[in-house]
Amino acid sequence: MNTENKKIEVDELGDLVQFTTDIDSELVEQCRDLGAHTQEAKAISMTSRNIAKLIVGDNTVEDRIRQRCMIATGDPGVAYLMQFNNDPISAGIEAIKSGAPIFVDINMVKTGISKKGHSSNIICVLDRDPDAELAHKHGITRTSAGFLASRDQLNGSIIAIGNAPSAALTVCRLVEHGIKPALIIGTPVGFVNAAESKDAVRNLDVSSITCVGTRGGTPIAVACVNELIAIANEEEANEMD
Repeated sequence: MNTENKKIEVDELGDLVQFTTDIDSELVEQCRDLGAHTQEAKAISMTSRNIAKLIVGDNTVEDRIRQRCMIATGDPGVAYLMQFNNDPISAGIEAIKSGAPIFVDINMVKTGISKKGHSSNIICVLDRDPDAELAHKHGITRTSAGFLASRDQLNGSIIAIGNAPSAALTVCRLVEHGIKPALIIGTPVGFVNAAESKDAVRNLDVSSITCVGTRGGTPIAVACVNELIAIANEEEANEMD
């Protein structure tokens, strides 16, 4: 039996193309998602957003964060877990407009954050202790060590933690010792200290976006940052009109 696969020529690829949603030209025109570049991506983004609006509502900027978190997880329940303390939307938008650095706990968060629409440097703290020297010396997680190594650059920054409760607790200790980030986005996930670490973040005198309980994860942290970037871009566009 001849098992050689038939080579698909470039001009034949069109026969394999299938859109995953209806391409509504009006939705495509309305799309402001910086991560959506093609017609299909824009249509998917706007269709998802309209569904999220019906579920969550669309009355406040906090609703926009809830919508995006729900879309990122495919879980309507996540929207009702989100907590906003000390005017975090304004703090985040101003930090993004000023080009403040964004410190993240893991590379998945860094990869997910839009590289367009802002001038902020996105820094994964794992790169601040690349050989895990500090982590091994103190017997702590690499993400905790990374935030300790970054302590002199955290003032005025956005901190986005999507995975590691230990990193969130370390950031809390740094704040208690005088570090003042512009915004902490804390959505670590898991059964060991995830809920407790987010409670600790909410008790700080710092602007924060968190979620309640053991649920969380990278997609939620990324969604929060990307929606803040989108809102900041819209505000700047309106100011120029």
